[in-house]
Amino acid sequence: MDKFTKLTGIAAPLPQRNVDTDMIIPKQFLKTIKRTGLGKSLFYEMRFDQEGRENPDFVLNKPAYRTAQILVTGENFGCGSSREHAPWALLDFGIRCVIAPDFADIFYNNCFQNGILPIKLPQADVDKLMDDANRGANATISVDLEAQEIRGPDGGVIRFEIDPFRKHCLLNGLDNIGLTLEKSAAIDTYEAKSKASRSWL
Repeated sequence: MDKFTKLTGIAAPLPQRNVDTDMIIPKQFLKTIKRTGLGKSLFYEMRFDQEGRENPDFVLNKPAYRTAQILVTGENFGCGSSREHAPWALLDFGIRCVIAPDFADIFYNNCFQNGILPIKLPQADVDKLMDDANRGANATISVDLEAQEIRGPDGGVIRFEIDPFRKHCLLNGLDNIGLTLEKSAAIDTYEAKSKASRSWL
């Protein structure tokens, strides 16, 4: 998993509540177990019409936001089914940070396991960042995980809270597998002792 330390990028505004995981990545794209290739189908039913043509009014289809790395959105983002394909699709598109008043619990946890930083903020702070994000090509926001700060295009700073353990994992690029591998020496020692004491196994 890629580390998350500091990110400066375009922030796209999606002022919508209750964006569920089927809206993030519709069910017809869940046939793969690969984490790559899903970005083209992110928000498919909002980005494209029934003929597969781009909807020019959808934010990520607008020229200023095609390379957005940050998403500023409404409350209860990621609700619905627990599909891990949702953060996979966001990450494959290039989104590394999602800012909202709150998130569905399973989606929130899945973000950390995939190198995405989900930031919960009071609605007033989200509104400020949404206003910043509406500046198009000038909607550049900086996120500093170590300092736990978001800096807007005018230099304003918003602090955010994050669980220390989750912060450690993101800063060091550790998912559950990575955390286990950190203990590989201890695991190898245990396995060697177990094999010597129970040779019949």
